[in-house]
Amino acid sequence: MRPFLVLLHRWFGLFIAAFLIIAGLTGAVISWDHELDEWLNPHLFESQSQGEPLPTLALVHKVEQADPRVRASFFQLTPEPGHNAEIWVDARVDPDTGRRYSLDYDHVFVDPVTGEIVGRRLWGRISLHPEHLMSFLYKLHFTLHLPEWRGTDRWGVWLMGIAALVWLVDTFIAFVITMPRGRRRGRSTGKGWWRRWRPAWLIRRNAGGYKLNFDIHRAVGLWVWGLLLMLAFTSFSLNLYREVFYPAMSLVSETTPGPFESRTPTPRHEPVEPALGWQRVMDRARAEAHRRGWSQPLGDLFYSDNFAVFGARFFFPGEDHDSGGMKVKSLYFDGRNGTLIGDEVPWEGTAADVFSQLQFPLHSGRIAGLPGRILVSLMGLAVATLSVTGVVIWWRKRSARRRSVRNKVARLAVKGV
Repeated sequence: MRPFLVLLHRWFGLFIAAFLIIAGLTGAVISWDHELDEWLNPHLFESQSQGEPLPTLALVHKVEQADPRVRASFFQLTPEPGHNAEIWVDARVDPDTGRRYSLDYDHVFVDPVTGEIVGRRLWGRISLHPEHLMSFLYKLHFTLHLPEWRGTDRWGVWLMGIAALVWLVDTFIAFVITMPRGRRRGRSTGKGWWRRWRPAWLIRRNAGGYKLNFDIHRAVGLWVWGLLLMLAFTSFSLNLYREVFYPAMSLVSETTPGPFESRTPTPRHEPVEPALGWQRVMDRARAEAHRRGWSQPLGDLFYSDNFAVFGARFFFPGEDHDSGGMKVKSLYFDGRNGTLIGDEVPWEGTAADVFSQLQFPLHSGRIAGLPGRILVSLMGLAVATLSVTGVVIWWRKRSARRRSVRNKVARLAVKGV
């Protein structure tokens, strides 16, 4: 059985190595995407004006008025002090083509005092320019930047999800093959078994290059195995959430489907025009939150035009980013008629609901605050290291086998002379 598992580990590892190197290295960086983005682009984030800020909806109106091709899709109600307002936009449908306009931006920065548009950028643009670097790495992390094809741009998301599922299976296989082979004659289980397994957890000193590489691959994998399992599972669940994870959860446990689970989105180029404006959504959201006794203020609003869903999120300043969403309460309204169609309250609902809520906070480490983000960055480096060392092990063994075959052929040739 063990030779078969070793073979599976080898080929599973080779299949996912490139994916994990990319995901590990980018994940180590994007744990700090917000901070690094602001540091790289102060001209976009820092406001230079002094005075009373304009109402947020006035800023939204200025953005839409400046370019009739766009509709606001997400914005915070109160920009951070000293920061420009950030307004995200979606492309409207071009009546001449029946498809969305082709835009070179979806993220707008507006001075909250003057209403001046100080910058625009396209999130995830393939570019190493400082304005795009962090979003480029973020999108590379889970989509590989694969382009739209046959009406969907999720090919990269699905491919990374499949790689994560293989990684999840391979994580168990890797753990099993580190264990010592059956009980040896004259040795008992217990301490004797542990003495035979203990070397797998250690890195030999003064070892040669191959042995050092092998020890790093095996020992590091064992020490962080639990975290690897968590990252593999959450990578799979996030990338294949609608396709596999949520349907599977619904089979094994009771779930409370929200609008994004129960609705089928329209095709990308067939967005649903909202039947009500932002002010009405704000008023309904605040009234509902007051009825429920929520103390958190309304923090931001969004509209998903392929799902026809308005979202209103309630949180105290900073909690939306730092907690990974586990301190954010949400209300959802139908974009066609404005009726309340769902909610999400962290740590509430069935066990399956809470487990689903935890996927991103666990994956990003934000559930544990700053220490969690540091740990996830280190784990990103560990994942890349394990992948590189695994490829090196395979390459060295492959080269050794080829040399052995060549030597054998040479010896047979000499004997045949």
